[in-house]
Amino acid sequence: MPGPDPYDDTSSDYERFEKEQLAQDRDATSADTADVDDTTAQRLVSDLVDADVVTLVPEDQVLVHEPSGTTFDSTTQLAVFHRGWTAGRDADAEDE
Repeated sequence: MPGPDPYDDTSSDYERFEKEQLAQDRDATSADTADVDDTTAQRLVSDLVDADVVTLVPEDQVLVHEPSGTTFDSTTQLAVFHRGWTAGRDADAEDE
């Protein structure tokens, strides 16, 4: 009996399709930080300070992200970091 016809083999098409679907899924779950402007960042950081997630250190003029221990001197940097950090933790929780 002859082997499979190489012209009818669609396995590479299926693999390519699956890779594209996985990439789309990964893109859909990643955090979008492009929309963080100064006003949004200040509001988010204020909410995080109220929730005791961020500590202000006035003498050093920095913000400390308590769960990670990371320090920032910019509210925008902190807001972008926190969004990414939260998205990463959410993705890890989904994997479990």
